[in-house]
Amino acid sequence: MFYLTTILPSLMLQRLFVVLLFFYATNIFAQHPQTKDRDSIEQDQDSIKKAEFLKNIGNGFFPFNYFNADLRYLVKFNQYEGFRTGLGGVTNDRFSEKYRLNSYVVYGFKDDRIKYRIGGGFRVSRSTNTWVNLSYTDDLQETGSSKFLTDKRFFTFFEPRLLNIDLFHRHITKAIAVEHKITNHLVSETELSLSKINPTYNYNFLVDDRTYNSFDLSMAKLSLQWSPFSTFELLEGDKVNTLVDGYPKFTLQVTKGFKSVFGSDFDFSKIDFRTIQQFNYDNNAQTNITLVAGIAGGKTPLTHLYHAYPNNITKETILQRFSVAGLNSFETMYFNEFFSDKFSTLQIKHAFSPFKVSKWFKPQLVLISRYAIGNMKSIDRHEGIEFNTLEKLYSESGLEINRLLFGFGLSFAYRYGGYHLPNFEDNIAFKFTFNISL
Repeated sequence: MFYLTTILPSLMLQRLFVVLLFFYATNIFAQHPQTKDRDSIEQDQDSIKKAEFLKNIGNGFFPFNYFNADLRYLVKFNQYEGFRTGLGGVTNDRFSEKYRLNSYVVYGFKDDRIKYRIGGGFRVSRSTNTWVNLSYTDDLQETGSSKFLTDKRFFTFFEPRLLNIDLFHRHITKAIAVEHKITNHLVSETELSLSKINPTYNYNFLVDDRTYNSFDLSMAKLSLQWSPFSTFELLEGDKVNTLVDGYPKFTLQVTKGFKSVFGSDFDFSKIDFRTIQQFNYDNNAQTNITLVAGIAGGKTPLTHLYHAYPNNITKETILQRFSVAGLNSFETMYFNEFFSDKFSTLQIKHAFSPFKVSKWFKPQLVLISRYAIGNMKSIDRHEGIEFNTLEKLYSESGLEINRLLFGFGLSFAYRYGGYHLPNFEDNIAFKFTFNISL
């Protein structure tokens, strides 16, 4: 029960923090009793301020006068750093509508290291929301993870899968990026970066009869996000508000690594793709389908290849593996079990209408099926770490019962098909869930 004793204090702190945020939101913008000399304009302004505050909180920012604190950096936990805490944020429009600063500093108690990012940008065009951003980052990144540049804000008060990750590589990255809105439906970001990569685990990459345990990479990335079925409205000052968040949505990212450019060691290329379809029903039920695919060619180190979003720790019994279910992860797939240079995953989730047991107790049943397939060419290049590949279809299905108590619920998943394990218990994942929305 190690995970319960280490995770629950963090959950309690974050739950307390959420309560404080709500208290702050409902008091700082509370309207005084109306008097005859208070006009409707002042009431509208108060409503706008409160709505803007809650929108910032929902996006993971706590607004101050000239600076929005980024809530992602307050408290986190993983197997390599232990507790990770710090401060970060970005300047807002009150500071400047043409320039911004975006930085953070954090400390990991287990690895006893400070990580940080120093960044900023300037706006080139207001109508197309074109920004040029510069950054210097010294931090950790999960090996095998692949992030889309256009995924600017993905925030939850609690990130379940992060708790169990132990395979990180350190990167010192200097980057310049350009954000550009081609249309309201199509946004882009381009990035040029120089990175020094140092895995924190035993790993050697064999290329052309030479062994690398750390390496330099020069990369260019282009990311496009297309939302053809969303609808927008133009607000004052060329700002755009999303009226309808339409589906499906599509994201494409192309990455190119250049050898011998600013001392880079490898030449490789990657293409990543994701599409999300969502069906909303009149009874508050919902079906979500997510397809993710990626392919890497050339001499790509393991740090920049793909895992399949595993979220199961390597312990003997079901109760020893009891932890927290992720949002889009494979609950029965063990960490570092599979890596691929080309892969595809499909997730289908159907959330039934909440059961209205009482005014305050409305649990929700969610059925989930997930599938993954992949391959690895030149697996012998990667030494020091053992893993399998995904030539056969990986399958798991299960259910969640969410919001049983204070946002907590339960999750059950079963592993079957091509990667079914001989020991029956090893195919089962039983965890709790945590869902909260503002």
